Amino acid sequence: MKKKIVINVPMHNEKARSKAMSIAVNVPGVAAVSIGENDQLVVTGERVDSVCLAKALRKKFCFADIVSIEDVKPANSSGSSSPNSSPPRPTMAQYCPPAYYERVVYDSSPPNCTIL
Repeated sequence: MKKKIVINVPMHNEKARSKAMSIAVNVPGVAAVSIGENDQLVVTGERVDSVCLAKALRKKFCFADIVSIEDVKPANSSGSSSPNSSPPRPTMAQYCPPAYYERVVYDSSPPNCTIL
């Protein structure tokens, strides 16, 4: 089901607005992005991880507050589904990059080395 996410981000100029929109568009599942009133970013999409979106915006703007998350009702809600419609296919799980990376270092010195 599609969701409408409203995030409050401080966007004082056109460059900040375009950067916020480009960050939001790169999140998986986003279908539409627009600027609402009072520097609010309105994101519409299916299976959008709102927390990952807010974290990505905080990296650039240092402040991003999730105002609301609501379901978007379909335009033609006649109440009955068509018999030819198939169930939704499972999609790849959303990926939120980790905050840190583990690094493994191997010692290439020979085991009989006397210098430590």
